Amino acid sequence: MKILIVDDDLVDRKIIINALGGTKEARDITQTSSVKEGLAQLEHTHFDIILLDYKMPKADGIEMLYELRARNDLGNTAVVMVSASEETELALACIEAGAQDFIVKGEISQGKLQKAMVHAQKRFEIEQKMHQSYIAVKQMAERDPLTGLSNRYHFEETLKVMIANNKRTKHSIALLALDLDNFKYVNDTFGHDAGDTLLVMMVGRINGCLRQNEGFARLGGDEFAIILGGIAQINDVSVIADRILETVAEPFVLDDKEVYCGMSIGVAIFPADATKAEDLVKSADIAMYRAKQSGKNRVCYYESQFQAEFNHRYAIQTDIHECLKNERFTLHYQPIFELNSSNIVGFEALIRWPSDASKHYTPDKFIPIAEDTRQIIELGRWVFEQAVAQLKQWRSNSTIATNLSMSINVSPVQLRDEEFVSLAQQIVNDYGLPASSITLEITETAFFEDQSKIQQSLTDLSTLGFKIALDDFGMGYSSISHLMNYPIDIVKIDKSLQANQSNKSKAEMFEALVLMLSKLSFEIVAEGVEQNEQLSLCQKLEVQKGQGYLLGRPMPKTDAGKLL
Repeated sequence: MKILIVDDDLVDRKIIINALGGTKEARDITQTSSVKEGLAQLEHTHFDIILLDYKMPKADGIEMLYELRARNDLGNTAVVMVSASEETELALACIEAGAQDFIVKGEISQGKLQKAMVHAQKRFEIEQKMHQSYIAVKQMAERDPLTGLSNRYHFEETLKVMIANNKRTKHSIALLALDLDNFKYVNDTFGHDAGDTLLVMMVGRINGCLRQNEGFARLGGDEFAIILGGIAQINDVSVIADRILETVAEPFVLDDKEVYCGMSIGVAIFPADATKAEDLVKSADIAMYRAKQSGKNRVCYYESQFQAEFNHRYAIQTDIHECLKNERFTLHYQPIFELNSSNIVGFEALIRWPSDASKHYTPDKFIPIAEDTRQIIELGRWVFEQAVAQLKQWRSNSTIATNLSMSINVSPVQLRDEEFVSLAQQIVNDYGLPASSITLEITETAFFEDQSKIQQSLTDLSTLGFKIALDDFGMGYSSISHLMNYPIDIVKIDKSLQANQSNKSKAEMFEALVLMLSKLSFEIVAEGVEQNEQLSLCQKLEVQKGQGYLLGRPMPKTDAGKLL
């Protein structure tokens, strides 16, 4: 057994050694006369037990105890405190400071000393196990199990402490909110295990861009945050943020395939942008959202006008929730005509904000927000069922409407939803309508993300009998390959290509598109027919169907019923 004696009194040390001399434990004894010397011995030698004098010059035994117990392993050695004092309060103070036992110098004997050391070692063994359990629980409470980074709770506590400290020192703090771009595509394509692997690799890269004292945390999913303290100028933040973008932009290798996954970063500065932790987090999130809206894979700094925009979007999001909850949205229906006969062959269902609402929003304002928040899933389900129910009513009540069709706009978010295909099939089955009576309108923006998932959903819907229409063709995103690679039945030419007297080239472009689409055997619908000359050109080119203000505006269901 290795024993360290720390006592400034030579006579007391000899008394202890004599008491140990007749025991089997007295095999390897080291003597020191001060706390400093004792700590120096512990730097290079492990001792099984320390016999520590309470009262010494310069630094006493209690101070050495505090030093030992502050270490990760509690100093890794049991301690028996030795003192000339017999005060009970002193013995308790030593135990509370971390000693395992206490013995009065005047009572030292072979039996008592041996008993004290055995008890001390056993107690210390139990204390170490308890301490290790505490560390494990603390680790679980503060750390993300996948990446080893701070979790949300530890991050928030760290940020509060840093802000409190920097309020005194007048230093600035930068908070970076990070969100991985297109991470859902990785999960959907390669699986969640591969997604986890990507996150771990990404964290490793970002760690290489940071100093050791930066707070890096995983807040959940693919959301991360970094706290940068002691900021002297904004350029310091830009250098680190740009470095992160560069390293994340390099391809990751998953299943022997290269995967590109950029990152959007929002930055907020304390105290310029916010003086409270929760406000700083909110400001950084707003800036990060702006980075995503501006094209992703970029850094965006918080600006005060972002707050007004964020509040406006949040208000719309809340209003959408309330309107859905109380079923206050309405549908208008725009007729689609067969141009060679002027017969109504279908309607396009168009959602409208409640007319009696205190605030009014057009679809181009609230639909993108519903898509960003995934409220479009519930909203789209409501539109689908309402439109199908209305079609069933019209088909049942009118002899001229037995073959009427209904066009319903479908968001890419809906097509990526696992339940959408089965939901669409269930609704038409419930109302006893053939799937071929429903046309699902999509825009080419649906093809830009999760292409495999979108293609699979459209293929499944087409197999079930639904008609697929490509809306707004020619608006600017058009690609002939989309017509070939997806199960598209109908092409709706965007109203921006409608001809007028002052633009001959547009008329020629419209005619060329019609000829091409006819050659490829697509059914064509001309949108935005608002002038007689436009209608005449469509009829001349034998465009099958058309819709527009000249033919019929979007109208409530009662007016549409009268028109039928």
